[in-house]
Amino acid sequence: MDLRSHALRLLRLTDPEEKSRQAQVLHGQAATLSIAERWSGDLPDPATLPGRPARPALLPHTEVARRSPATAHGRAVLVHAIAHIEFNAINLALDAVWRFDGMPRDFYLDWMRVAAEEARHFLLLRDHLRGLGHDYGDFPAHQGLWSMCEKTAHDIVARMALVPRTLEARGLDATPLIQAKLRQAGTPDALAAIAILDVILQEEIGHVAIGNRWYAWLCAREGLEPVEHYRVLTRRHEAPRLRPPFNAEARRLAGFSAVELDYLQQG
Repeated sequence: MDLRSHALRLLRLTDPEEKSRQAQVLHGQAATLSIAERWSGDLPDPATLPGRPARPALLPHTEVARRSPATAHGRAVLVHAIAHIEFNAINLALDAVWRFDGMPRDFYLDWMRVAAEEARHFLLLRDHLRGLGHDYGDFPAHQGLWSMCEKTAHDIVARMALVPRTLEARGLDATPLIQAKLRQAGTPDALAAIAILDVILQEEIGHVAIGNRWYAWLCAREGLEPVEHYRVLTRRHEAPRLRPPFNAEARRLAGFSAVELDYLQQG
């Protein structure tokens, strides 16, 4: 099988540990694999994607309770929520690899790298969660990231605009705030979580940069003005409104221009 077929096979896996390990292995093999220019296999039933375990229970995001990181239970819920985001991010990257035809080889290798790094993030968080006496699946979660993936399944420009550089970029803004709350708790497990989030933040800057790179490339190819078209896409697909504070330094490192940062500040 070529890289894209392998990515779909991994996307269908339901065991998060197996999916994470295999994503890392496939990334190591990616440079040696062929990449089909056009998808030639059967299209999967969307209801079967992504493969996910029976737990956690998935609820509307308004029904997922939040807990203060000041308590041990609250920190476990928080780590679980972040682990769920990272598990979804593995699926999002694998979906980008198999779904979209006719892109340069680097596009597929970039997203395979993202899948492997998101897998590492998930495994770090799951190990930490187990150290807290819990496991992935113990708390309810929501499926907001994958919902946007479904909305943009037939528009690669929208996918690059609204998943990596919108929803995933929110993590660049949120992580320092989460770390500050954990620092206030000051417990050994809170400090360990801060260290894991440091690793994740640095690599997520690179992931958002990949989204920015390919969004700009696609806009240039299709003769679209990036900032104005972004406005169109957010309205068309009902993307969530981004609110401050923004991590301007991380966003600059991820490739957001001064014009884009000004647009964000204007709401």
